[in-house]
Amino acid sequence: MRNIKEFLVTILSILIALVWIAPLFWLVGTAFTKPSFKMTFLPNTAFTLDNLKYVWNAIPFGKYYINTLILVIVTFCVQFVTSTLAGYALAVKEFKGKTIIFAIIFMQIIIPNDVLITPNFMTLSDMGLTNTKLGIMLPFYGSALAIFLLRQHFKTIPKALAEAAKIDGANTWQTIWKVYMPTAKPAYMSFAVISVSYHWNNYLWPLIVTNSPANRTLTVGLAIFAKSKEANMQWANVCAATFIIILPLLIAFFILQRQFMESFVSSGIKE
Repeated sequence: MRNIKEFLVTILSILIALVWIAPLFWLVGTAFTKPSFKMTFLPNTAFTLDNLKYVWNAIPFGKYYINTLILVIVTFCVQFVTSTLAGYALAVKEFKGKTIIFAIIFMQIIIPNDVLITPNFMTLSDMGLTNTKLGIMLPFYGSALAIFLLRQHFKTIPKALAEAAKIDGANTWQTIWKVYMPTAKPAYMSFAVISVSYHWNNYLWPLIVTNSPANRTLTVGLAIFAKSKEANMQWANVCAATFIIILPLLIAFFILQRQFMESFVSSGIKE
């Protein structure tokens, strides 16, 4: 009976995986076949790279790639520092209002980012930071999710280790760097996956903040391309542009999939 149950669960998992991955197979297959005005699940035309060449030359994808890389890397680096310091303070230090501050940070995890678009845009407009790379990144320099993950990890570390480091002459930053951060690698990896994928695929906020090609991201460029005459209303060109955008994330996943899986498994939330 148990073997039958496991077999049915395996079959169901395979079916769900096939349903999930079918759009990706269709996208890749359409991107490498001759352009067509019809949408078919199994393209029956010859293999070609012309779609990728056409799309790359039709719009400044190189510039969009640079903008997106700057956005993703700088945002994560700042989040790495701010979240580490905030997580350490909430997990280790004792100060008045600590519980209230943590509750406010935790509440921000529940609130969707789209709800904050209007106040964030008004603030950036008053600061003169609209249509700038800094304007896109600034609202995300602090991450409630990263602070929560690191705070939970730091609380599991025995205080005796930190006290031993202080006895050896380590200051606060050295204690964080040599004692707390190495043990929180799973949390950092988990959040890195979330942060990079979110900001790489984020569309609405960069669309609202930017209005020039010099600061546009890949997702905004794709949306503009799909509506332009360069797309020629052909699915092959749109799929080729989409493939160019998702390719780095796919490569990173296939190369580091074991580390990704292990990080999520080992980054359990503890109180």
